[in-house]
Amino acid sequence: MDENQLIDELKNGSEPAFNLLVQTYKNMVFNTVLGIVQQFQEAEDVAQEVFIQVYQSIEGFRAEAKLSTWIYRIAITKSLDFERSKKAKKRINLFKNMIGLEKSVEELVPDFNHPGIRLDKKEDAILLFKAIKNLPENQRIAFVLIKTEGLSYIEVSKILNVSEKAIEGLMHRAKENLRKILSKVLSE
Repeated sequence: MDENQLIDELKNGSEPAFNLLVQTYKNMVFNTVLGIVQQFQEAEDVAQEVFIQVYQSIEGFRAEAKLSTWIYRIAITKSLDFERSKKAKKRINLFKNMIGLEKSVEELVPDFNHPGIRLDKKEDAILLFKAIKNLPENQRIAFVLIKTEGLSYIEVSKILNVSEKAIEGLMHRAKENLRKILSKVLSE
């Protein structure tokens, strides 16, 4: 089934088409989400939300971009929404702790395992992904899509709806910021 047929079938509510969509894009979605949220269980939950959103929104898909580009956009948006929500919860917990409503502040413990990381490089990868987490949002997304998902600058420019030159700039700044962050961490 080609992409246009798949889209038509999805718009008609075909369950086999939706199952095919999930099978085709599940690894792409999960790895993208995991690269942003960096927690395995949370990435699974967000990835499920991505497919729910795709199912609920397929009628509005205008095919101005490839289906995969549209799904990447949803995955990124859902991941960033999750991150913002998590930060808000941490601030609320900190406030509750400060006024005595909570006994302790919930601390986020990184338990990050990306499927593309070899065991012997795990320690370096954990350090790198912690540093990636400190990048500005647009740099982090571009870096994750290009370096962990292996997308081209052109593909990322379509996903983020910016020029290829803008992606080149984001990647340059992301690499510079990562060098600064990692050199600071490694010198401590």
